[in-house]
Amino acid sequence: MITTDICIIGAGPVGLFAVFETGLLKMRCHLIDALPQIGGQLSEIYPHKPIYDIPGYPSITAQELIDNQLKQIEPFKPTFSLGERVDGLEKQEDGSYIVVGSEGTQIHCQVVVIAGGLGCFEPRKPEIQNLANYEGKQVHYMVKNPENFRDQRIVIAGGGDSALDWTIFLSEIAKEVTLVHRSDSFRGAPDSAEKVYHLAQEGKINLLLSHNLHALNGNGHLESISLSNKNKEEVQVNTDHFIPLYGLSPKLGPIADWGLTIDKNAIEVNTFDYSTNIERIYAIGDINTYPGKLKLILCGYHEAALMAQSAFKYVYPDQKLSFKYTTVNGINAF
Repeated sequence: MITTDICIIGAGPVGLFAVFETGLLKMRCHLIDALPQIGGQLSEIYPHKPIYDIPGYPSITAQELIDNQLKQIEPFKPTFSLGERVDGLEKQEDGSYIVVGSEGTQIHCQVVVIAGGLGCFEPRKPEIQNLANYEGKQVHYMVKNPENFRDQRIVIAGGGDSALDWTIFLSEIAKEVTLVHRSDSFRGAPDSAEKVYHLAQEGKINLLLSHNLHALNGNGHLESISLSNKNKEEVQVNTDHFIPLYGLSPKLGPIADWGLTIDKNAIEVNTFDYSTNIERIYAIGDINTYPGKLKLILCGYHEAALMAQSAFKYVYPDQKLSFKYTTVNGINAF
């Protein structure tokens, strides 16, 4: 039995920042994650992906962000159970919980914070002929190591942030990059879309808008992709690798059976403190939903900060959360 103040389900960037915010309030955390390493999707799916919307960092890779956050929370000495999913939740008479892991780990805590990103996830696959023939070979649903594509011809499919960001990044590494999107406009950040348009105008990438994928072609090894444009004309693109980036299909797993209010695989929360409909259970990051929700790491950080302020009352029920200031050389300080 592991005893802690807060059990955080999910060891991604938002879960790690929750450790920092609760640590400032003298609360201890234990994190449990089904993935074998700290970092969540950032470390598992795209550790080398550049991130552009973290304050103070014009650009930082996903893994660098996780490494920095680990340094930030080191003083608070969090503990981890990795490679273990959450299978059960048992409420105790005093209102606390025991979180039960798939490997038999039991975590007794006063508060449960669900920071599981998209939960259990799998990539959305395009409906295209012969796709299965090249999966695990020249078809990649995530980019773990960009160097694998150095001096290669690649086709990226998608219109969201991941497709745009990887197109920009890999344009400096790959021999040839072709971005295919079925629409004539992108869903991703306007600034990223503008960069992609500029790369296309400069001849650094091939941009095929309003094109639909049909088939992968090759004799044991991917050689080309068949597409059609809006005029129904067939187009052949020679390539060494195909990277479809249509996002992830989220699944909550056993959490879906806890009695939480759920809307489209996301947990509804109160934006006052990101609490759920069940007392002492909070949900922060991409796994929650509320009016105006934006799935940004930055928003998850904000949610973690407000959650920590609210969780304090369950960990220290006899204390009032307050801050005392002293004056040092005319400057207010804690």
